[in-house]
Amino acid sequence: MPRRTAHKATLASLAAELGVSRTTVSNAYNHPEQLSPALRARILAAARARGYTGPDPTARSLRSGRAGAIGVVLTEDLTYAFDDQPSVDFLAGVAEACADSEVSLTLIPVGAHERRRTSLVAGASVDGFVVYSVAEDDPDLRAVLARRLPTVICGQPTTIEGVPFVGIDDRRAIEPAARALVEAGHRRIGILAIRLHRDPVDGFIDHRDLPRAGLHIQRDRVCGALDVFAEAGIDTAGVPVVTRHINDAPRARSAAEQLLGAHPDLTAVLCTTDSMAGGVLAYARERGLSVPGDLSVTGFDGVPAALRAGLTTVIQPNRMKGVAAGTTLLESVRQGGEEARRTILGTEFFPGTTVAPPRVAR
Repeated sequence: MPRRTAHKATLASLAAELGVSRTTVSNAYNHPEQLSPALRARILAAARARGYTGPDPTARSLRSGRAGAIGVVLTEDLTYAFDDQPSVDFLAGVAEACADSEVSLTLIPVGAHERRRTSLVAGASVDGFVVYSVAEDDPDLRAVLARRLPTVICGQPTTIEGVPFVGIDDRRAIEPAARALVEAGHRRIGILAIRLHRDPVDGFIDHRDLPRAGLHIQRDRVCGALDVFAEAGIDTAGVPVVTRHINDAPRARSAAEQLLGAHPDLTAVLCTTDSMAGGVLAYARERGLSVPGDLSVTGFDGVPAALRAGLTTVIQPNRMKGVAAGTTLLESVRQGGEEARRTILGTEFFPGTTVAPPRVAR
């Protein structure tokens, strides 16, 4: 005889068997505080025995109109979110904000290259979005805004009206690092930056292109440094700026080689990320240059590895950015939208040990 297949229990069949309402079975999973411990234990034991794992989340989502998740839109490949320390800290902050909310995180990597994947945004089952640092004209940002879900922008762009924003004042935040170089006596200074445009651009940057740069975080850091140099009487037209589209160790090192190879007279390099500063330090070690004896270096981010190494840098609150963005979004989801407030967080200058007066001759 063919073997009969047992039918898997459902919420309704389990409720009927136990002589309780379907709501009571659902509460055993979703609102256990509403049941006595003994009743909940009886329901869960019967469910386990019959292979019932709980209410269907899809059906629950349809009934409630909520997905129970928020989406974090990343402009990098997914692996970058776990390799780049500022991104790791930011995501940890978002997760912290969601810790007691019974809301999960959905990471939506749209990529840093021209592999536009707006379908990931359009198809994401989420209640709202945190958009982490994209260009104003980014198609994925347009796709997010087209969903008309609660949204918070973190970092950039700052120009989207009606959308809450969380970030720092990058132009002012870089000033202490630039001033440390000026006050130490440096006049021949170069700058290393990461992505200024949505389209890939690697190499030397024409200063006339800076006002048109679509990614204002790096643009503002470069311009903030140039402001300080100009105030000190340095001819900023002669300050070389090299950029890399992808922010990783090999490209940071190659950027340092390009800058210092073309301008061996430089006595200092201001970097707009700690990872770029790491590339300068690696290049200096390879060439036998002493830091800060032969070359002064500053960074930006304040990641733990940079602080342990004594890098002169600016510490920005990456984790607090995530907490603020996540908290703001969850409030907006609960309230069905909220005032588009701007949250500007502070930064801290870390003097470190990588800045000293320039030597008379190099």
